[in-house]
Amino acid sequence: MSDPLRERRLVSETLRRAAAAAERYLAEIDTDRVRRPGADAAAAALNRDFPEHGDGALAAIEELVRASDGALRASGPRFFHWVIGGDTPAALAADWLTSAWDQNAAAYDSTPIGTVTEELSIRWLKELFGLPASWGGVLTTGATMANFTALAAARSWWARRQGVDLDARGFAGLPAVPVFSSGYIHPSATKALAMLGIGRDTARRFTRDDIGRVDLAAMEAALRGLDGAPAIIVGNAGEVNAGDFDPIDALADLAERYGAWLHVDGAFGLFARATGKAAHLAAGVERAHSVIADGHKWLNVPYDSGFAFIRDASLLAGPFAIGAAYLPKPGEHPMFGAMGPEASRRARGIAIWATLRAYGRDGYREMVERHLDLAQHLAKRVDEAPDLERLADVPLNIVCFRYRPKDAKADELDALNLRLGAELLADGRVYAGTTRYRGVVAFRPAIVNWRTTEADVDVLVDVVRELGTRFGAAAAV
Repeated sequence: MSDPLRERRLVSETLRRAAAAAERYLAEIDTDRVRRPGADAAAAALNRDFPEHGDGALAAIEELVRASDGALRASGPRFFHWVIGGDTPAALAADWLTSAWDQNAAAYDSTPIGTVTEELSIRWLKELFGLPASWGGVLTTGATMANFTALAAARSWWARRQGVDLDARGFAGLPAVPVFSSGYIHPSATKALAMLGIGRDTARRFTRDDIGRVDLAAMEAALRGLDGAPAIIVGNAGEVNAGDFDPIDALADLAERYGAWLHVDGAFGLFARATGKAAHLAAGVERAHSVIADGHKWLNVPYDSGFAFIRDASLLAGPFAIGAAYLPKPGEHPMFGAMGPEASRRARGIAIWATLRAYGRDGYREMVERHLDLAQHLAKRVDEAPDLERLADVPLNIVCFRYRPKDAKADELDALNLRLGAELLADGRVYAGTTRYRGVVAFRPAIVNWRTTEADVDVLVDVVRELGTRFGAAAAV
């Protein structure tokens, strides 16, 4: 089998087999281990030699199905690692259609439905987050590229303040771009700064404690020291270890006072604005110049999905403009391929529109509030356990804690928790990784999956304690 043209008659059968395997996967996901014991072997069993003559679509799909144990049940209810949601029924089904339709969401001429669903998704997301309707926006592959997109607009703004069209002529002769943040700045933002030529290490962190909370007075002094020169402030809505927030309103005050650009990285924390119970945490976001969030986190749409919102969307035309005689031009509808880094773009607006259409503002408010309640339930379970120690407040959806058995030596706790973290991932019943918080090794499970219930949270606590008892004997004296 060498030419896919010969397989036209097998398209339906190939899809049926894949759909049947997907249905089996989803039928077990609520009770299955997140990581099956045979995950490594299953992935390693895939054919590694590029065949001279292929065996056809059916054989390839069957081999993938046999290797399905190599796929983590990451969209299930007990995946608490990083901040990763699942995919709702509406989003998953819409994503299947997106793949079948195979649209390039660069322009209206290349996909009317892809462009319109992106327009509507951006409008509805601004309503969900309480952002001004006048702002522009574009969908991206995730928070990293959303940060890249928004900070590219900030870079263009900064250069214009210098009287230079940086997007046309580059950085030659320009000074370094001042970037100020707290200790909460995320690696995706510093990665974006590196890709933009500003520099990963140029961001100055103004912190007042070992957690990383912002030192506003020191930041203001640095802004004042610029003598009116422009700067970029990066605010953080939802710190990754404990879910804390920079004071966005106070940062907005500084940006207005000193003529700086305020960018807010709200990869998951922006969803606090979906409910009155948590909106105060992200107060002032509407005063920023750019804001980003991640769709495959709390929105629970499939990978990959992110969004960048820009107060002045015309700034995106500098870094991302693309044109040629054969390419379409912006008209009644935006040309999204000229507003972000990709010209070839998956029509991710289809899945976002479908899930927002299916569940509405109330559905997402209820889900966020349920996760806030689950985080408080987890915090309570941790506080009640004699061998667990909570290390931070729980303002949102992350509970930071460590295993600390009675009489354990303080200098052995890090090694114990690192080993416990590795054993927890290998065990596979739940998935939650370790981090370093205030200098110590800790767990930081994040609750964002629409399937998660109290029972799943209880499993996390029970498994951590069970494995800790099993592997912690050496640390307890």
